[in-house]
Amino acid sequence: MQQRPGIEPPPGCPAHANLPLYGPHFGSDPDGHYAHLRSLGPSAPVDIAPGVEVELVTSYDAALYILQNPASFVRDSRRWNALNEGRVPEDSPALPMLAYRPNALFSDGAAHARLRQAVTDSLASVNELQLVRQTQASADYLISRFSSERMGQAELMAEYAQPLPLLVFSELFGCPPEIGDRVVAGITGIFSGSNGADQLLAEALSELIAQKRRNPGEDLTTRLMQHSAQLTDEEVLHQLVTLLSGGTTPLSAVIGTASALILGEEWQSGLPVEDAVTQVLWNYAPIANYAAHYPTHDVELGNRVIKANDPVLISFAAANTDPRLAEHREQLSAKAHLAFGAGPHACPAKDPAFVIAVTAVESLLNRLPDIETRMPFKDLSWIPAPWSRSLVALPVRFTPRIVVPTAGQKAESPVASSASPVAATPRPPVNGASKPKAGLFSRFLAWTRGE
Repeated sequence: MQQRPGIEPPPGCPAHANLPLYGPHFGSDPDGHYAHLRSLGPSAPVDIAPGVEVELVTSYDAALYILQNPASFVRDSRRWNALNEGRVPEDSPALPMLAYRPNALFSDGAAHARLRQAVTDSLASVNELQLVRQTQASADYLISRFSSERMGQAELMAEYAQPLPLLVFSELFGCPPEIGDRVVAGITGIFSGSNGADQLLAEALSELIAQKRRNPGEDLTTRLMQHSAQLTDEEVLHQLVTLLSGGTTPLSAVIGTASALILGEEWQSGLPVEDAVTQVLWNYAPIANYAAHYPTHDVELGNRVIKANDPVLISFAAANTDPRLAEHREQLSAKAHLAFGAGPHACPAKDPAFVIAVTAVESLLNRLPDIETRMPFKDLSWIPAPWSRSLVALPVRFTPRIVVPTAGQKAESPVASSASPVAATPRPPVNGASKPKAGLFSRFLAWTRGE
């Protein structure tokens, strides 16, 4: 295999081995890996995990063709040759991302249309003003936890960008406090690889669905359950999981990267936050490599023949930065990027996601007006995984402040003390009984009520 300077084959492997799209080498220079893969054609074989080979599409035109051609490229991963032949390790980290689930993401044709319609109609009923307020409240709570402590320093990925979408979606789902805590813990555990996280999330969502059967509400869960598509409880659960997994980690990546861009030296002061979010979607696609498709017949891509039912992944990160777009990118719509996909499987939540990302970054800048990063943007590290383009950490500094909830207005004032007046005070147990420790969502709801 032709080698690009700086891109080396994995240790112990021959030079013709597939380029691994994981690990420290990939994490330190993802753009260099994509540039090398482009030199091999519109697509090339890569290892997405140890022992798991896929065809990765790096060309914008080829990616768009596949995304918009459901007759020849389907999404049902039960077709996957290597998986069916036992060639994928049973403990592979690729399986949670690529294995079949009964949701819209892995469905085709009429089954996909039915599930997707229920999701899109339910999302369409979300009030944008209410979504902005929910995001602002979540942002204020998270900022309140670090803004008056540790001498005005924080790590924004772990303390802000990652938990914020979880709080917003728990509210959108209509979770009561205790169930919301387990939803947050479950989806967080799935992405961190914690044992039992899948079961924890499934049990929490099952309880939520059962509760909404008894007491419907004005929330996404109820709307999915009452939709004319007549989803079963299992189908509702899997659509909720899809919304969580597709709407939280990618959103965290966008919020973190957009914040880092705006706080960096290269950003032009005065440009709106929307521009930063759009730039992230173009140049740092939060879902970097995903959307597995399976050809229904042998197909040619460039000078390569891809066999039927071998997985073809779209590199949204590489396609969006395809040099062939450079000469006419200014003429393209700002929304012509593929960060939200395209075709029948395009993300149904792209508009709410954009609103949440912009509101989260604006809230951060408004609450902490002198916030700045503690290292240049170019020196920040990216997670060494293929699925998401997300910062490992975003260390910042600012003048310590207090953020407290008030009736309809968020108040703030400078402080000199390092003690947080909004930290939750544990309540004594009743009659000596131990009380379960409140989770993130419970503490958030208590804070918004001023408890």
